[in-house]
Amino acid sequence: MKKLTVIAAALALGSTLLAPAAVAQQKFVTIGTGGVTGVYYAAGGAICRLMNKERAKHGIRCSVESTGGSVYNVNTIKAGELDFGVAQSDVQYNAVKGQAQFKDGGAHADLRAVFSVYPEALTVLARKEAGIKKFEDFKGKRFNVGNPGSGTRDTVNILLGALNMKTSDFSLTSELKPDEHGAALCDNKIDGFAYVVGSPAANIQDPTTTCGAKLVPVTGPAVDKLVKDYPYFAVATIPGGMYPGNPDAVKTFGVMASFVTSAKVPDAVVYAMVAAVFDNFEEFKKLHPAFANLDPKDMISSGMSAPLHPGAVKYYKEKGWM
Repeated sequence: MKKLTVIAAALALGSTLLAPAAVAQQKFVTIGTGGVTGVYYAAGGAICRLMNKERAKHGIRCSVESTGGSVYNVNTIKAGELDFGVAQSDVQYNAVKGQAQFKDGGAHADLRAVFSVYPEALTVLARKEAGIKKFEDFKGKRFNVGNPGSGTRDTVNILLGALNMKTSDFSLTSELKPDEHGAALCDNKIDGFAYVVGSPAANIQDPTTTCGAKLVPVTGPAVDKLVKDYPYFAVATIPGGMYPGNPDAVKTFGVMASFVTSAKVPDAVVYAMVAAVFDNFEEFKKLHPAFANLDPKDMISSGMSAPLHPGAVKYYKEKGWM
């Protein structure tokens, strides 16, 4: 990461010596994302693409870095080696509070929210023969709660507590990894599973296509209270027709994939980034299926616990959204 910063600085110096004043003043910003096959990387690439279209106007060149994901991005922004990053809303919350993954390093006082990108919904799937209409119907059934240490497992545990349920309420509690749960469902080894993920997701697409698995809504007063009590949770809707054999929209809840930065990043840079996305919003929504149903007013309010960056606030107020 430091090596890349040095290279960027060298390129900038070369521009100063060899190019006109407009090029010499060009700034470089980097977005930390996740693995190259994931939606985080696609989100960062989409934002940079729109920002670079306007670079003649604002003088900022944007690049994307494939990283280890949320925690890495937040820590690297704190170290001053990334300007922006994508992070799950629960990771954002823990960084602000200095808890969980950030307990040793302490609270990240300079972390700033920019907007939420898309929901990572608690997606619950059931065998079509199991007769499941709501989450509580899994009592006495075989259910996969997610592998230990996963975000899915943490969210399921919180949900079970809210519903006054325990893993012992299932006739079988399995701990399969995401690449195993679809096959287990279709092979009649489990009746259902939960997975926190952005849609569309291959691990949901496969069992809905292969064995007609059905999405299960996760709603009700207990879920409403969860969303109210946990600032990093947000309501989510999986659109109808997103997966084969599931024509109706399904409501649930989950975390948000959020876009974060540091208070040290200049207001003008953050403003230019936000404007690049929302001034070209219809184009942005077409850049990945996970963006298709985004609403700007939800994006600036859902699942964010860090203070909004002033550069973002300036744009949102100009649009009348705040």
